Amino acid sequence: MSYNSIRYAVADGIATITLHRPDKLNAFTVEMMNEMIDAFDKVDADDTVRAVIVTGEGRGFCAGADLSDGPSAFIAAEDTPVRPDGSLDYSRQSARDGGGLVTLRIFRCLKPVIACINGPAVGIGATMTLPMDIRLASEDARIGFVFARRGIVPEAASSFFLPRIVGISQALQWCYSGRVFSAREAKEGGLVSQVLPPDELLPAAIAIAREIADNTAPVSVALIRQMMWRGFGMTDPMDAHKVDSRGILSRGQSADVAEGVASFFEKRPAVFPDRVSTDMPDYFPWWEEPAYS
Repeated sequence: MSYNSIRYAVADGIATITLHRPDKLNAFTVEMMNEMIDAFDKVDADDTVRAVIVTGEGRGFCAGADLSDGPSAFIAAEDTPVRPDGSLDYSRQSARDGGGLVTLRIFRCLKPVIACINGPAVGIGATMTLPMDIRLASEDARIGFVFARRGIVPEAASSFFLPRIVGISQALQWCYSGRVFSAREAKEGGLVSQVLPPDELLPAAIAIAREIADNTAPVSVALIRQMMWRGFGMTDPMDAHKVDSRGILSRGQSADVAEGVASFFEKRPAVFPDRVSTDMPDYFPWWEEPAYS
């Protein structure tokens, strides 16, 4: 797929996805949704990619959904879920929230994802960052879960992600009010880990990605990412113990562990041979992706 609404580049093991509608503050469209999903497919298929940075072109990260078409921005034009009598078919695939399709794809990603929030991030611009692992924000960033002020509700599976990241009380306070708040408040509330001057933002994200790419085993990182995120749904520590045990058992027999131990004793950087595309253990995935209905 060729890209129009985003830019995709890979350099030295780091993929950068740049939202690229700067004249619209990178407002989200169906085209951007499809391109982002395709880009994350590329990320997982490319063993040279060890980490991903998502940022925006120009002075904004993402100003939310492009509302230039009015209320129809929230309803697919083709295969409409609105029946002839005006009732809604909630189970139709076209009823699915486009932001949710993106965040679910990011959730399934096997590489670490860093959000580099370089400017305003509201609506889907904020919620698309929630399944990303590390969020850094520019001092110029402004963030808002503005849905109640537009007569809608939070989307992009944010009712799952946001309370788990910042706690239920903070999540509700931000979503009830729908107000736009500063990067500093986002850090105080636990949404972002660092607030940086604009010219230091991308270098900081690259440094984090570089540390991962240069020092860790790709298969281990892929498993860790899924173990941690999916662990939110566990109801008993025995569930985690089962997954951990299978990970330790399978990785313990791997060429990666032999290399990791050898490099430790030889006091040299490890060169891990296993690849995400071919060497994920046979217990992975240990879940089934739920169907939409």
